[in-house]
Amino acid sequence: MRLLIVGTLKGQLTVATKIAMDKGASVTHAESTDQAMAVLRSGRGADLMMVDVALDIRELVLRLEAEHIHVPIVACGTGNDARAAVAAIHAGAKEYIPLPPDPEMIAAVLAAVADDSRELVYRDQATANVVKLAQQIAPSDASVLITGESGTGKEVLARYVHARSSRSRGPFISVNCAAIPDQLLESELFGHEKGAFTGAVARRIGKFEEANGGTLLLDEISEMEVRLQAKLLRALQERVIDRVGGTRPVPVDIRVLATSNRNLAEAVRDGTFREDLLFRLNVVNLKIPPLRERPGDIIELAQHFVRKYAQANGVPVRPLSAEAKHQLTVNRWPGNVRELENTLHRAVLLATGDEIGPEAILSPDGERLDRSRPPAVAHAALAAEAVTRALVGRTVADVERDLILETLKHCLGNRTHAANILGISIRTLRNKLNEYAAEGVPVPAPHGGDARMAG
Repeated sequence: MRLLIVGTLKGQLTVATKIAMDKGASVTHAESTDQAMAVLRSGRGADLMMVDVALDIRELVLRLEAEHIHVPIVACGTGNDARAAVAAIHAGAKEYIPLPPDPEMIAAVLAAVADDSRELVYRDQATANVVKLAQQIAPSDASVLITGESGTGKEVLARYVHARSSRSRGPFISVNCAAIPDQLLESELFGHEKGAFTGAVARRIGKFEEANGGTLLLDEISEMEVRLQAKLLRALQERVIDRVGGTRPVPVDIRVLATSNRNLAEAVRDGTFREDLLFRLNVVNLKIPPLRERPGDIIELAQHFVRKYAQANGVPVRPLSAEAKHQLTVNRWPGNVRELENTLHRAVLLATGDEIGPEAILSPDGERLDRSRPPAVAHAALAAEAVTRALVGRTVADVERDLILETLKHCLGNRTHAANILGISIRTLRNKLNEYAAEGVPVPAPHGGDARMAG
C-alpha cells in the first residue's frame, strides 16, 4: 500500500503518516500539487492520496485526468467542516477525513483502498489444487499466466503469488489492458519523455519502471494489440524497455504475471495474439475453475462475505439459513465469485430476521434468486438462435452484423456481456460497432439507452 500525503496542515498529517506506517503503508510527502504530480510521474506512484482540503482539489483531479493517472483522493481538513467536505467530494475526492485523524478511520480507509481482505477463501479440492501450485511456484521469478472466467478471482490469486514471492516487499502494480485505449496503453506501460506526443507535458515513468523490484500484473492481456505485444516481448526477453520518445533503453527488474478470460491458444490461431509471447508468459498456468465447478467453495465464500459486509455496514452478523444455503449452492453463478459477493452484500443489507433467509438472496433487479427471470445470457442465446434460422441467400457479413446487434440488444447494450456470449474480445466488438455506426446502422447504446448512429 503506497500513500501519498499532499499538504502540511500544521503537522496534523504527521499523525496520519504514523498511523499509515503502523499499518504497513509506504508513505511519501508532497507540499503542493506540483510536487505531487512530480512524485506520480517519477514512478514512485501511489495507491491513495490524502490531500489538504485547502489545496485546489478540482485542479489536481483535472491534472491527473489529463495525464491519465488514476489514484483515488481522500481530502483532509482540520475540524468537521461540512461545507469543506461537500466541496471536496464535489471536486472529485472519494472521502473526507477530519483532522486530527481518528486511527480507526485511517485504518479503515487504507484497508478499503488496499482491500486487505483479499485472503484466499476456499474449501473445494479443485481450488486447493490451484492454490497448492501457486504456493509451489510463488518463490520463483517465472512468468505466470492466470486464466479463468470473469469474476473467478484472477487478480486475487496474482496478489497471493506476489505476497509469497521473494519480491513481496517490492511494489505490486496492476494494469488493466482492456480498460486503456491502444494509443495510451504503450505510454502507461513504458512511460514517455516530455514532448513525445501531444499532451506529454513532462517525463512520466511507466508501470514497468514503477514495478521495478516487484511484480507487474498485466490484467486481460488478450486485449493488447499485436504491435504492442512485440514491444512487450522484447521487454520480457531483454529486461529493458523503451520509453515513448526515449533515446536509450532503460533496464527493469520485475516479475510479470498476466491474466486472461479468453483462450489465448485460440487467439494465436486467430492471429490476434503472438505465439512467442504466449510461450514467454505461460511458463506456469494457474487455471481457476468457474464457481459452478467448485461447489465446495460457495458456502465458505458466502459466509466470508456475510462477515465482511456485516462489519463494513455496522449490522449484526446473521447466519445463513438452510434454505438460503441451498439456494446459493444450486445457482449457476455466471458472474462467479464477483456475482456471489454482490449477492451476499445485498443479503446482509436486506435481511431482517435472526437469519439470512432466501427472501434476502435476491438478483440485482430485486427478484428472488430461485424465481428470477432468465439472465441476459439466456436472452442473448435465444436471440442468437432466432437470427440463425434463415441463413441461405445472405452474406456472412450480414449474418454477423445481425447476430452481434441482436445479442447486444438483448444484453441491454452491455458490451462486456455481449462479447463474452459471442466469444470475441471487447475490442473486436467495439471495432465492429464503430464500423456499423459509420455505415449509418443504429447501434444499441450502453445500459439500454437509445440507439446511436454515426455523425
